[in-house]
Amino acid sequence: FKQCKALLNLLLSICGKVGEESHKRSYLSFFDGNKDEYVRRYSSFPDALRAKMKGMAKEMFYFGYDNYMKYAFPEDELNPIDCEGRGPDVLNPSNININDVLGNYSLTLIDTLDTLLVLGNVTEFQRAVKLVIDTVSFDKDSTVQVFEANIRILGSLISAHILLTDPKHPFGKVGFEGYDNELLHLAHDLAVRLLPAFENTSTGIPYPRVNLKTGVPPDSINETCTAGAGSLLVEFGILSRLIGDSTFEWVARRAVRALWNLRSNETGLLGNVVNIQTGQWVGKQSGLGAGMDSFYEYLLKSYILFGEKEDYRMFQAAYESIQNHLRRGRESCNEGEGDPPLYVNVNMFSGEIMNTWIDSLQAFFPGLQVLNGDVDNAICLHAFYYAIWKRFGALPERYNWQLQAPDVLFYPLRPELVESTYLLYQATKNPFYLHVGMDILQSLEKNAKVRCGYATLHHVVDKSKEDRMESFFLSETCKYLYLLFDEDNPLHKSDNKYIFTTEGHVVPIDKRFRDKQWNDLYPCKEGPLNYFASSLSLILQCNRIPEERRYTLPLKSIYMRQIDHMVGLF
Repeated sequence: FKQCKALLNLLLSICGKVGEESHKRSYLSFFDGNKDEYVRRYSSFPDALRAKMKGMAKEMFYFGYDNYMKYAFPEDELNPIDCEGRGPDVLNPSNININDVLGNYSLTLIDTLDTLLVLGNVTEFQRAVKLVIDTVSFDKDSTVQVFEANIRILGSLISAHILLTDPKHPFGKVGFEGYDNELLHLAHDLAVRLLPAFENTSTGIPYPRVNLKTGVPPDSINETCTAGAGSLLVEFGILSRLIGDSTFEWVARRAVRALWNLRSNETGLLGNVVNIQTGQWVGKQSGLGAGMDSFYEYLLKSYILFGEKEDYRMFQAAYESIQNHLRRGRESCNEGEGDPPLYVNVNMFSGEIMNTWIDSLQAFFPGLQVLNGDVDNAICLHAFYYAIWKRFGALPERYNWQLQAPDVLFYPLRPELVESTYLLYQATKNPFYLHVGMDILQSLEKNAKVRCGYATLHHVVDKSKEDRMESFFLSETCKYLYLLFDEDNPLHKSDNKYIFTTEGHVVPIDKRFRDKQWNDLYPCKEGPLNYFASSLSLILQCNRIPEERRYTLPLKSIYMRQIDHMVGLF
């Protein structure tokens, strides 16, 4: 009974049923007359404008992709200002900003495969797959970060393979004659090369880096971040279930459990950096951004995909600790007095604030709140990040909410705000989020477009640039922008339900991933909930938002104005 009741409450929350007539009337009366400036600006979005924005998002993707293929392939990234390719920094192995990501394996092409299908380009998708099969090898003397290789390369190969072989053909018949599971074999080969990271650690928490040819480097450090070690389960778990080998899911799950068991007894929080040999926390900061973000994300998404009840229990406990210790501001998002809700960085043991900045990666969290059914809190937090975007035309890597100024000034075309915007639109169908997407799209066109692509903003105030276009710009930022405006996309119309990996790769919620061919090495007392997790994916099909909230602002004008003032917009 409790499980059924929890499911009902969650689905009602996801679909935004407000329920009480008095609340509906008060909400509507607030906007009576449509005189408010925020309502006038955001409460409608014409179909012709949506079509125009969809076209702009598509052109943005192809401007970056075509120039990568012309000037950079088979190297990993495009330098969009000089129109050249970029690979690992061989002369400076300590340059981990570059070398953690670039492995001399055509990163951008691989990371972009499923985006081509989302945009409906079956011909180019098939050509790109064949290029990967014919040209990519992981037998490289490259030392890469396990986390980055997993989410960008392994996840994309798995996603593309699943979409190629999906008998339901959500994007039409995209398979081609002669395909013999080569992408899956490549994914397996890469995962095997990542496995040494999990060996010779006292805790089971993996080393942060491996050399694809030789394994863990002899000078490897014993410290890793929580997100890097604890965000491998989705890709490793799917691979294990596709090939019938428990090894990959087992090592990834062991790492998650090891991290979970190190959480604070007082607060239930985890730190952001841990020693993999001693299990001691080197970094005691607990927050939602860099070093921690996707750990929380994958607890919930692993549950949705695999139906393992343990994953959801961990997520629920983590979410409760986050709400209890990280959240500041008024209790209700859309009612009452007080400061707007904000999630701060705290000491994992005491819950005391450690600094007064948030980072741009935290903008993923409203999207995760949507998937968890906490739509009202998602609306409030998203509005805060959007206000920062409106002020600077980008999200600075770190923003000091006390000083109302950036602490770290660059913006590398990150997707997190777009992702949350897309998921909130799917949950609410509120035109406000189409306006947000349009603002982001137009800002990128104005501030980041250069001769051969889109460049990292070195400085969000003066808009100076760095000559780098990271692969996630095409894999995620452009994909979510396009999906936001493409109401008729197969992902929105298919009978299949889908979820996105932390790198934006499309994965179906499929019974195959619920069935294991091995016994659980860490059995739980209760079995998996086979159908509850499927219901979570209704968020992508939900059209039951009450009418009175669909055509008014998701956040009342008084609170939007308060947030705009909070970030120094006026």
